[in-house]
Amino acid sequence: MELAAEKLFNCEVCDKRFRENGSLIRHMRVHTGEKPYKCEVCDKCFRDRGHLTIHMRIHTGDKPFNCEVCASRFSESGSLNRHMRIHTGEKPYKCEVCNKCFRDRGHLTIHMRIHTGDKQFKCEVCHKRFNRISNLNDHIRTHTGETPFKCEVCDKMFRCGGHLTIHMRTHTGDKPYKCEVCDKRFSRIGNLTDHTRTHTGETPFKCEVCDKLFRNRGDINIHFRIHTGEKPYKCELCHKRFRLRRILNEHIRIHTGEKPYNCEVCDKRFRVTGDLNKHLKIHTGEYPFKCDICHKWFSHIGNWNDHMRIHTGEKPYKCEICEKAFNFRGDLNKHARIHTGEKPYNCEVCDRTFSQSGALKVHMRTHTSEKPFKCEFCPKLFRQMRNLNDHLRMHNGEKPFKCDECDRSFTVSRTLKVHMRIHTGEKPFKCQLCDKTFRHSGSLNTHKRTHIQENHVSVKSVMTSLDTVDM
Repeated sequence: MELAAEKLFNCEVCDKRFRENGSLIRHMRVHTGEKPYKCEVCDKCFRDRGHLTIHMRIHTGDKPFNCEVCASRFSESGSLNRHMRIHTGEKPYKCEVCNKCFRDRGHLTIHMRIHTGDKQFKCEVCHKRFNRISNLNDHIRTHTGETPFKCEVCDKMFRCGGHLTIHMRTHTGDKPYKCEVCDKRFSRIGNLTDHTRTHTGETPFKCEVCDKLFRNRGDINIHFRIHTGEKPYKCELCHKRFRLRRILNEHIRIHTGEKPYNCEVCDKRFRVTGDLNKHLKIHTGEYPFKCDICHKWFSHIGNWNDHMRIHTGEKPYKCEICEKAFNFRGDLNKHARIHTGEKPYNCEVCDRTFSQSGALKVHMRTHTSEKPFKCEFCPKLFRQMRNLNDHLRMHNGEKPFKCDECDRSFTVSRTLKVHMRIHTGEKPFKCQLCDKTFRHSGSLNTHKRTHIQENHVSVKSVMTSLDTVDM
């Protein structure tokens, strides 16, 4: 009799059985859709009084359930129980298909849709489908622009409650996710998952274009822009576009002049952390090789040797077609495209093509009028760093390029190159009308005017003689 009375009340719709009539009455509301308990603050309705009580804590801020490990607080005992599994590592819910385990039953239910392919929630705007209603609701706000979740500390707004929860950890310093290998802690479970792969070496995300492997989805998404050419981040000042928000932020400092990274040794300031890190190696001795001519520092003897060729004039890399020599192998490779005619870099504005990516980059500044390199001594701006460096020598009087024949020095290498023609007798600029040759292109242009004047005199003489005949 006791067993029979244990579940005496039967649901006539789904045959589920209950021990108490009240439980059956509450259950029937699942089928009828009845929600008799209404929140007087936001008008949301609930099937059970207990659910309304829990919901009211959203408005009151009441969180009576406290984690004794990390002091996080919760409005429901069930949320605290689930949270505790973060600390205990307990994952009682197991997928029978792939044996993956989960802390929450709901996470297992959502995971199962990976195997079933079930994405029952559809966006009516863009038709994207989702495997949970909360993801759809969050997604819809990308269309509406709604950001209903506000940080009470800094007033920042968020589309998703989860994003606000994660953001709050920047204020509280809470990092509930701990790496079991190195004890490093993280504010997000996703960051812990990505970090764990640094220990396991796992790279589960593969680029379908070039087969390169990545540890996390964010990295592969950024990498994929190399193939698509997508540059979603635009500078509002010069309209230049970038693949990464970080690079855009660094670029904007060219316009603002901001240099937020300070060397604590010598107080020199830098626009990007990379430049500061390179600079610090001068102090730590990681850049032990110094050029005594221009005082530039290098981390490797090979880089120093390459650099010294600028000053010595040594050019060990020779073009087999025209025998032109170069300081660096990379410069020879670029030069070779002159002979092959290859110009793989195309300007999307004017369709001009270039043999070097750097040349295209500099060319684009003619369209944007960007002159990102500013002289610290005068207001002059430059499109290329090389031009700025040349210009700076006018201020500091530096003349690092020295003629070995007559000991004369120059501020820029191209001036030395032109000067050397005095000693070599080279005159590479030839007049197409009289075959006269010149050391400078400017001298050739001046010479050409003599032909124009001669032609003008000849025409004038002919016209005068014709006038005489007519008379």
